[in-house]
Amino acid sequence: MAKKSIDYKGNTFEISYEILNPKSEVDFIVLHGWGSSKSLMKKVFSPYMQDFRHIYIDLPGFGNSTTSTALNSYDYAKIIELFLQELGVSKDIIAGHSFGGKIATLLEPKLLVLLSSAGIYLPKSLHVRTKIALFKILKLFGLSKFRSFFVADDAKQLTPEMYETFKTVVNEDFASVFKNFPNKAVLYWGKEDTATPLEAAKKINTLIQNSSLEIFDGDHYFFMHYPQEIARSIEEKFTALTKRN
Repeated sequence: MAKKSIDYKGNTFEISYEILNPKSEVDFIVLHGWGSSKSLMKKVFSPYMQDFRHIYIDLPGFGNSTTSTALNSYDYAKIIELFLQELGVSKDIIAGHSFGGKIATLLEPKLLVLLSSAGIYLPKSLHVRTKIALFKILKLFGLSKFRSFFVADDAKQLTPEMYETFKTVVNEDFASVFKNFPNKAVLYWGKEDTATPLEAAKKINTLIQNSSLEIFDGDHYFFMHYPQEIARSIEEKFTALTKRN
C-alpha cells in the first residue's frame, strides 16, 4: 500500500492506493462503492486480468484515504484525475461499483465498466419521505439528538464532512452525464439488486450510446460471485475496442 498527497481547492487529500502487475501497459483502475474500500475490490479482481496493470484506490474519506471537507461526485472525479496524472496512469479501463461508477463515468475512460452503478435518481418511497419530514419537524423543536433513528444505515457512523457528502451524492442525478459519455461502456448488474435496481441499469444502457448490459443473479454485490466471468468479458471488450481503433 502507498499514499500520495493531492492538493485540491486548498485542501490536501492523502490518497491510499495499490498497484499490481506494474510492468503491464494497459491500466485497469478500480473504484469502490460507498462505505467500501480498495481492499474489497482487490480481493475480487486481483487474481484475474494479469495482462493489465491494476490500480486500486481508496476514495477520499474511505479506507486509508483522507478528507477534511465535504465533497460531491464532481470533486471526487477531479481529485482522482489529479491523482492519476501524478502517477502517470492512462485511463484505459476504469471500473466503478455503485458510487464509484459515477466517478468512473466522469473520468471518461476508453472503456467504462459499471458494476451496479449509482447515478440514476429514483423517487424516494413514501416511508423515506415521511421519515425526512418527521426529522425536520423534530429539528425545529431542538430534538435533532434523535437523528440516528432517521438517517440511512450508510450514514450513521460518518464524520460531519462525510455526512454532508453523503447527503449530496445520494441526490445527484447523473442522467445527463451518462447521456454525454463519449466512449464505450459495459454494464454488469445484479438481477436482485435493491440499492441500484435493474431499472436503473436499463436506463443507463439506453442513455449511453455505445453500451451493453450483462445481468447476473445476485444483489448489489453480485460481482463478488462472478469475478472470472466479468474479468473475461472485460478483456474481450477491451481487445475488441483496441482492434477497432
